[in-house]
Amino acid sequence: MCGIIGYIGEKNVVSILVDGLRRLEYRGYDSAGIAYFSDGALEVKRSVGKLAALESTLSGIPPKGYLGIGHTRWATHGKPSEQNAHPHRAGSLVVVHNGIIENYLSLKKGLQSEGRVFTSDTDTEVIVQLVDHLYQKGMPLEQAVRTAIEKMVGSYAICLISEKEPEKMIVFRSGCPLVIGVGDKEFFVASDIPAFLSHTREVIFLEDGELAVLSRNGAEISDLKGALLSKKSQHISWDPVMAEKGGYRHFMQKEIHEQPRAIVDTIRGRVAQEAGEVYLDEIGWSESDLQKFRRAILVGCGTSWHAALVGKFLIESLSHLPVEVDIASEFRYRNPRLLENDLLVAISQSGETADTLAALKEAKSKKARTLSICNVVGSSISREAETVFYTHAGPEISVASTKAFTTQLTALTLLAIYLGRKRGVLPEEEGKRLIHALVHLPKQIEELLRHEERIAAIAKHFFRHRDFLYLGRGIQYPVALEGALKLKEISYIHAEGYPAGEMKHGPIALIDENMPVVILAPKDDVYDKIVNNVMEVKARGGIIIAFAEEGDSELASLADEIFYVPKIHPHVSPILMTIPLQSLAYHIAVLRGSDVDQPRNLAKSVTVE
Repeated sequence: MCGIIGYIGEKNVVSILVDGLRRLEYRGYDSAGIAYFSDGALEVKRSVGKLAALESTLSGIPPKGYLGIGHTRWATHGKPSEQNAHPHRAGSLVVVHNGIIENYLSLKKGLQSEGRVFTSDTDTEVIVQLVDHLYQKGMPLEQAVRTAIEKMVGSYAICLISEKEPEKMIVFRSGCPLVIGVGDKEFFVASDIPAFLSHTREVIFLEDGELAVLSRNGAEISDLKGALLSKKSQHISWDPVMAEKGGYRHFMQKEIHEQPRAIVDTIRGRVAQEAGEVYLDEIGWSESDLQKFRRAILVGCGTSWHAALVGKFLIESLSHLPVEVDIASEFRYRNPRLLENDLLVAISQSGETADTLAALKEAKSKKARTLSICNVVGSSISREAETVFYTHAGPEISVASTKAFTTQLTALTLLAIYLGRKRGVLPEEEGKRLIHALVHLPKQIEELLRHEERIAAIAKHFFRHRDFLYLGRGIQYPVALEGALKLKEISYIHAEGYPAGEMKHGPIALIDENMPVVILAPKDDVYDKIVNNVMEVKARGGIIIAFAEEGDSELASLADEIFYVPKIHPHVSPILMTIPLQSLAYHIAVLRGSDVDQPRNLAKSVTVE
């Protein structure tokens, strides 16, 4: 979501930073800023809105400077404002940051007790205040950064410069992408390669836990303990279109791989793991308001409707608030009975879906309370709703939704925890376990995506089949629906998602040796039931493709193909289970020669009824 750019070299740093930020605009942002050296002093320029607003503050600045950093921000901790925009400064230090510092509140309180004064609402300012606190005590800059990193918990990437040491830049990665561009006596650092691809095609990919000190003379890369690492640059041969796709073959594949970052950005600033609390200040409702809700009605279309079905399980389980789910295109035509203490939640990636907008207006006309879960700031649905919970998936180019869906599930999980804690029915310890699972989910997804070749191999076995059946129980049933939808959308294969308990009420008649059956089988409280379904499919000669938890030897002995996912909290497992289903659909579609990003007859946003 947020974008980082940094430069040290001989060229005009201001123009390089602004150009780099422009090339990162696809990530989405609501404010921007840069810091650069001018006559030996660090200048910081920040503005709210698009880059044009920042550029207007830079007009008249002569071409000079050799070191600087820049950032585009999408507000999470604190509203969009100049004081919350990056870069952030403390003393002689300036920093930009992507990701989330989970324990920023406790760090902030400790620093305030030492007399530190904060000027923003962000978790980012904690980083620069902490490093400066150590730096001013006499600790060398690099050691101060390492010590601060040891105290911080979260997934993040940082880029830091000092007015006192104007010949170096320090960068670090832990869970958020950061790449270094290698030029001739110059170095770039960025969240994504397109930011500097017009200047160099030689790239060093930082791994988690790696810190780099950049100067015009070289890049010194080490681990957190200070041990030097030998890393060679890689040559990137992308054309401009491929660069926009981040080197991936299709936008859909790129967006599947962006999900760890998108989930981090959706969580960022909204959780306190140590307290088991979710903070949704943007909703703005009092605890009294939350206690008065009689029920929630979740509405959406397509993938967003599937998210709503998962949301029903989550909200009812964690907050005990009764939930109904409606397909938005049908909602207003049944003349729904709504009261003032009903809550309608409208779910839409684009915020422009005509049927969902109409359902929202219907609810408002009947005096119900309204909340939208939306990805696009300022969209029609976000403006129409009483309040809005923004996901932070960033632009989604492929028609088939991937990261928008998993960030919707993330938002609904956060909302369910929030309601449960505020309504007094979710114990603190369970809140902590759920938040812990959410916070660690992005790294588990990254690990899962490293096994994409296994999914591609499964796809190669089955891409010629004409029919698929997807089965799930409980909270996995909507995931089965979504998996089937992805396959039919982009490969044009007929696929059905079904609750596994309903298999004997019709779908079992279709099962034979030509029918692949995709089974979602995490080890939850209905695991034994899903194993029984597997046995029923096997007895009729069906082909089993199982998605199971690591170490499940029972299913391994029954399935024709099995793909393992990490063990995770049952309420968070739908997000994790979704990833390999997206990848399976993608690889089958590629093998069938489909137009993956723009499948026939479909549009990204359905803005007419």
